[in-house]
Amino acid sequence: MARFIERLVLLSRWLLVPLYLGLALLLLLFVAGFFIELTHLAAGLLDGDAGHLTLAALTMIDLVLVASLIVMIMLSGFDNFIARINLGEDHEGLMRLTRLGVSSIKVRIVSAAAVISAIYLLEVLFTTDNVAVRKLLWILALHLTLVVTAVLFAVLDRIERH
Repeated sequence: MARFIERLVLLSRWLLVPLYLGLALLLLLFVAGFFIELTHLAAGLLDGDAGHLTLAALTMIDLVLVASLIVMIMLSGFDNFIARINLGEDHEGLMRLTRLGVSSIKVRIVSAAAVISAIYLLEVLFTTDNVAVRKLLWILALHLTLVVTAVLFAVLDRIERH
């Protein structure tokens, strides 16, 4: 009976596959969102509105950053929990993505969240004339919390590897 349960638990890891496929579909949505944003940006430039170019670029960088995290999670998660990914010698550089541990992924996710919150803070500061001080303080507190959390996760990850 114990052997049956062990095999059942081991086979249950394949239930993650639809979730990874869902992440691949989410990645497609990020690609579409990126090009929609790029189209809006180009239309704005043609209309002579270049004032928000930097913030729009940062928003697009956010999309790329999150999309990259999705790829990292898909590759390392599949390799760690489902089955080894054999990329061959042609894709040796990608092999390090499949070898990322859960703690390394967490560091990257929290770091990306800190960057995204910094960009949001900039957007709030540059695009709104009358920001309620209370709202601004909450955004700043959240950002600082994410930064401190990212630093602590990075330190813990470094300690864990040594």
